[in-house]
Amino acid sequence: MSFRRILVTSALPYANGPIHLGHLVEYIQTDIWVRFQRLMGHRCVYVCADDTHGTAIMMRARQENTDEVSLINATQLQHMDDFSAFDVQFDHYGSTNSPANRELCGEIWRALRSSGMIREKEVTQLYDPQEKVFLADRFVKGTCPSCRAPDQYGDNCDKCGATYSPTDLIDPISALSGARPELRSASHLFVELEKLHAFLDQWTQEGDHLQAEVANYLKGHFLGQPLRDWDVSRPSPYFGFEIPDSPGNYWYVWFDAPIGYMAATKEWCEREKEDFDQWWKNPDTEIHHFIGKDITYFHTLFWPGMLKVAGFQLPTKIHIHGFLTVGGEKMSKSKGTFVRAATYLEHLDPAYLRYYYASKLGPRLEDLDLGLDEFVNRVNAELQNKVINLASRSARFLEASGLSVRYPEDGGRFEKGAQVGLEIAACYEQCDYGRAIRLIMELADEANAFVDLRAPWKLKKDPQQAQELQDVCTIAVNLFRQLAIYLAPVVPRLAQQVGELLNDPIWSWEQARQPLTGKALRTFQHLMKPVDPTKVQAMIESSKESNAASVPVPAIADSGQPLIDEPLCEMISIDDFTKVDLRVARVLAAEEVPEARKLIKLTLGLGGDVTRTVFAGIKQAYEPSRLTGRLVIVVANLAPRQMKFGLR
Repeated sequence: MSFRRILVTSALPYANGPIHLGHLVEYIQTDIWVRFQRLMGHRCVYVCADDTHGTAIMMRARQENTDEVSLINATQLQHMDDFSAFDVQFDHYGSTNSPANRELCGEIWRALRSSGMIREKEVTQLYDPQEKVFLADRFVKGTCPSCRAPDQYGDNCDKCGATYSPTDLIDPISALSGARPELRSASHLFVELEKLHAFLDQWTQEGDHLQAEVANYLKGHFLGQPLRDWDVSRPSPYFGFEIPDSPGNYWYVWFDAPIGYMAATKEWCEREKEDFDQWWKNPDTEIHHFIGKDITYFHTLFWPGMLKVAGFQLPTKIHIHGFLTVGGEKMSKSKGTFVRAATYLEHLDPAYLRYYYASKLGPRLEDLDLGLDEFVNRVNAELQNKVINLASRSARFLEASGLSVRYPEDGGRFEKGAQVGLEIAACYEQCDYGRAIRLIMELADEANAFVDLRAPWKLKKDPQQAQELQDVCTIAVNLFRQLAIYLAPVVPRLAQQVGELLNDPIWSWEQARQPLTGKALRTFQHLMKPVDPTKVQAMIESSKESNAASVPVPAIADSGQPLIDEPLCEMISIDDFTKVDLRVARVLAAEEVPEARKLIKLTLGLGGDVTRTVFAGIKQAYEPSRLTGRLVIVVANLAPRQMKFGLR
């Protein structure tokens, strides 16, 4: 195994509010990946920071009769407390309102200027005459110009999915003051992103930097046409960094926010006496970003473009996840499903949420649903009954004797667990945590079946069976220890407790390949309580706010600014949907397309003698040999299209 040097970041939480369960999807996902890399023996540094600039911060400070710096400092402490309570451990947690970030913003800005990529032009925007600020899209509300739905934000309609300019709204009002906004013009600075079109097309479409569906989305929505200039400045008044060569203008929050990744790294390097260039200018360093899908646009086009021009290392991989829903619906304050991290902690163990999220997270761009009944049942049935109880059914019988001096014959169970560990490791690497959990639970089932068969509680009754009791429990405890190692990235507190119980701290994935013998055990203590459904309900009741509406909540920290120009999926009407002929088909044959990076050629049987040949972009997820005979869903009336590899 070769040594890897890895820098990892999560999206920066906006300093305009508390951390909630939607945010935690991303930070738990990232923390699991970082912990796994460290167990594998790699050098993995995890940095993050609060995103602190923008109109939203400025307006909230006004509302609370405080200054922006005091506001963001207090919020940062709250965020750090919440992350720590959920065992999300950063090597450094900074702020975008830092000298290091200002310095790096200036360096990248000068590179953009010297490359001839900055242009200036007048922009007409809605202006709040009462608050005396230009209004970002999300600070304007009105009637949708497409479907006439009232009370819609200035960038897109929640009802019909239409995207538009805030100036297109019917009867717009300022969401800040309720005043009717005026049209005013101001000078803005733009990055001419089209000059990087060829580079961005190559970077996004080649290699493994992005998930396949993200690369396809960018190609279809942005890279198939000239790229629009990117507005990177805002006129005064604005809370942020003033642009040195353009007095009265400030860098837009989405210019300096990703640079905050670099600033946090720089601050960590200064503290640890590391070389910053080894982390951001060395091709041997891997850079991994974890983000939510609604900030795809900025991280996959603007950000690599900035890095390229300024001569910094490009991201190795951008891991993008979906949104969080609760019970299949948007998080709701009135229903109590908009749960703050601090509220959750008043009622439930953070390990429950880490485990549940891990069991649901995969490598694709899919939303994650928190089903409250499923949450209780899964944690109790799997983590509690299959894993924790395995220890209580075996370790307590070894308090006097300790583990056997030699590992007993176990029918190949431990060796099988060690081999499955290779597959589990591959799942963690690919962010396929859900599959990793399934494999771990299969091992847990086999370990429990062994304990059921050998029944140590019965052996305990016969003094003449003392050696067999010790051997049986030594096997069971070692199988349990394997599970604890494999679950260590997900539930690190449990791993720590297991290490203390066995007098052997868990610190390396390789420990799962060597049985533990001859050790004295500490007195067994219950490792974790089951989830109490009444506490889940109490959490929901505590989160309810009267007269509050359901709100769409991304599973990342939003910036209070417009995040993406278009939704990741195009909305269709029910009339369009009824035209789709969905059928169940059987895969008759599957073969690789050698010239294609993502495609598998499938021959499908639709019943009788009817067959259909399709190309599916699933090569990274499935082996063709395993697809033959499986049932799939196919759009039977999709018009054929001539592709490079054949007629689809």
